[in-house]
Amino acid sequence: MTLYLRKTSKSLNISLMLQAKIDSIRSEAESAFQAASTSRDLYELKVKFLGKTGSFQAVMKEMASLSVAEKPLAGKLVNEAKQALEALYQSCESALKTRELEEKLKSEVLDLTLPGVPAGRGAQHPVSLVTEEISMILSRMGYSIRTGPLVETDRNNFEGLNVPKDHPARDMQDTFYIDETHVLRTHTSPIQVRTFENEKPPLRIAAPGSVFRSDSDVSHSPNFHQIEGICVDRKVSMAELKGTITYFVGEFFGKGLKTRFRPSFFPFTEPSAEVDCQCAVCKGKGCRMCSDTGWVEIGGSGLIHPNVLSYSGLDPKEWQGFAFGFGIERMAIIKYGIDDIRLFSENNVRFLEQFSV
Repeated sequence: MTLYLRKTSKSLNISLMLQAKIDSIRSEAESAFQAASTSRDLYELKVKFLGKTGSFQAVMKEMASLSVAEKPLAGKLVNEAKQALEALYQSCESALKTRELEEKLKSEVLDLTLPGVPAGRGAQHPVSLVTEEISMILSRMGYSIRTGPLVETDRNNFEGLNVPKDHPARDMQDTFYIDETHVLRTHTSPIQVRTFENEKPPLRIAAPGSVFRSDSDVSHSPNFHQIEGICVDRKVSMAELKGTITYFVGEFFGKGLKTRFRPSFFPFTEPSAEVDCQCAVCKGKGCRMCSDTGWVEIGGSGLIHPNVLSYSGLDPKEWQGFAFGFGIERMAIIKYGIDDIRLFSENNVRFLEQFSV
């Protein structure tokens, strides 16, 4: 009997001590919550008392030493205190946020008479602008647009264009080889081979796109853009080719600019010619853009070689054609007076902003 009374007395002392500690923490937390001056300070107090490392968590650890009969009572006391503090926290937080919002509205005066902040506007890249303009001009002339893959077979990039593996013309182009049978296309002419094999003439097509060559300096880039025009019909002459390009130059650079054709060599055309036009900057008088010659080279052209037609299954005795190609960056350089091809790929905002419409 005496032993039982001692145990009961000891348990009662432990419960009273624990309850006094819980009441003390609760009273301290309530006073702190009500005295908080900002919502951030209030949150930090919540962490201090109710957080994972807070005061009540320490009390929970002390409960481990209580008897089985005492733990439910102690747990109830802790939960009641925490619930009361959570409710007080919500009330204080709402009041503080309302007060902070009112103070912010008083300090932030909106003057509706001030001009708005202008939004930055993007601009099309000059290569895109020139590609679209050339494509539109050729479309008005009856050409339809075709595209093709950037990784091409050696067959379509070279052999189908009258450039077999041992042909010296392969040395004219520094090629990026993917493997023995695939390359990054060095020109857009493989689209010509693909079109001939899948569509029946007569044809007028334009093929714009990226091309790749292992070359890089002020006037060359390893990745640049071309657009090629191709016309196949039963009777096609060099005169029609010259008339087509002359009309195109007038539409793109402006009326009155002369064109000239210089004999050249391309394995996929015969005869072949380089195409020059009067400098669009100085109108043929001579300037830095044209190296004081009055002329600038814009591309290559020629009648499609019979071997190219035969390779794609077209009878060269029945069908003839011409092809011409322009470097899009070169056309943009001439049109806009750009002096370094590397500006096209640097993505300098100040450079691109000049082309904003």
